[in-house]
Amino acid sequence: MRPGKVEESPYARAGGRLPGDPVPDPGLGDAPVPVRARRRPGPRALARTLPALLIVCGVLYGLLAPDDFTAVPFFTAAPLVAAPLSSLRTTVLTGLASLAAAYAVHTDAGVHPAVGTLTDVVTVATVALLAVAINRVVRRGDRRLASAREIAEAAQRAVLPEPDERIGGYEIAACYEAARQDAFIGGDLYAVQDSPYGVRLVVGDVRGKGMGAVAAVAVVIGAFREAAEQEATLEAVAERLERALAREGTRRDGIDAFEGFTTAVLAELPHGDGAVRIVNRGHPPPLLLHADGTLRTLAPAEPALPLGMGDLGLWPDRATETAFPSGATLLFHTDGLSEARDAHGRFYDPARRLAGRTFPGPAALVGRLAEEVRRHSGGGMTDDMALLAVRRPATSPTVTGRAPSA
Repeated sequence: MRPGKVEESPYARAGGRLPGDPVPDPGLGDAPVPVRARRRPGPRALARTLPALLIVCGVLYGLLAPDDFTAVPFFTAAPLVAAPLSSLRTTVLTGLASLAAAYAVHTDAGVHPAVGTLTDVVTVATVALLAVAINRVVRRGDRRLASAREIAEAAQRAVLPEPDERIGGYEIAACYEAARQDAFIGGDLYAVQDSPYGVRLVVGDVRGKGMGAVAAVAVVIGAFREAAEQEATLEAVAERLERALAREGTRRDGIDAFEGFTTAVLAELPHGDGAVRIVNRGHPPPLLLHADGTLRTLAPAEPALPLGMGDLGLWPDRATETAFPSGATLLFHTDGLSEARDAHGRFYDPARRLAGRTFPGPAALVGRLAEEVRRHSGGGMTDDMALLAVRRPATSPTVTGRAPSA
């Protein structure tokens, strides 16, 4: 599930409620609440009717006002409003309609052509031509923006590819929501890798924004995929990421060269073991949702510094092991979820909102969470949000047969 898409949500595809069905209130469990059947027209749709309204107002003003007053401001405003919002054809037609209306008003008023009509018609014609030029510039910019969006989406797929729906026998679903409108990728990351030691995954949040954060995301994911295959323990994987970020920090400029870090949580799901091992480096703890709706927060026994802050001290990583029963789902998230605020400044509390609820699968869980957070924040999220859900099926995942190399 990627930002910017308007396709059917994973929640609906996974068996959740379809559009038009009652929508549960996020704070009241799954009790249905009514859905408004009609949508109000958006500001852009209303703005597109403004040129016609301006022309009508100009005609009425020209016919009813004294001869000393002119309706030209209405007729010139109409094509200028249409230029950035409408097609070239509509802009041209609006300009012609303004010209015809201006001429008709003067003719009906009996004004001599040499006195008022010629001046006003030339003025409206000049502004109409200017509106056509503005329309061409705006449309060229729209094409460039569309091309940039395609490039950004391709970059997201390359740097932050969406994981397969099933890896190592586990059901997987991921969602990325960028705080910045029309952005596709930022400083949040996730990756899932099957390995000889089990399915390993990482979810993290790079400090900072912009291309520097994206570069750090690429470094972390690349180092993780290599270390997940080669390192025998999850603690060793975390050490490899620490070293990779230290090397990457020497190439960063400004404050990021000294204060760059990445909060991350790493997890390992041994094949057929029914357990999960977790190393948490200063990241929001994952949530374990049991099949009956029981929820448990997997907080670390001891706090640890984020990745990239090894210069402040050396503390050995210690993985904590927890039972991962059949039918349960692990939810990993970045602080964009837990720090989303509503209009009154209240944070979104995923543990409280999810307790006692069940979902058909991980796709339904992340899809519904994304919808609720957008509704909670009113669409004004201040930080990127990454979600990764892993479900252990009712039957134990099949062992892949991969054995650790010597």
